[in-house]
Amino acid sequence: MTERIEVEVVYALADCQHLAALTVDAGCSAMQAVRESGLLTSFPDLEAAPLKLGVFGKVVKAEHALRAGDRVEIYRALLADPKAVRRQRAEAGKKMKKGGGAA
Repeated sequence: MTERIEVEVVYALADCQHLAALTVDAGCSAMQAVRESGLLTSFPDLEAAPLKLGVFGKVVKAEHALRAGDRVEIYRALLADPKAVRRQRAEAGKKMKKGGGAA
């Protein structure tokens, strides 16, 4: 008989988090757990692109073997590059200083 372990799969949106607690076969891959969680069915847009997965905040490959108690995280694509956003804010701040303040 195959050993079974408990894991969680999490997908967070801007306004809410979805968590699925599962019992899977020991050695189950991160991607297998995502499929078994049902989150791909609930969020069809996830299947449109390759998924970026992590376990407790550390990026892992889809075939990463899970251990009991692991939490698989499905990461959303960034809407904007954080470095580019900071650069744009810095440029906007420089322009405001050059233009002076309101009189």
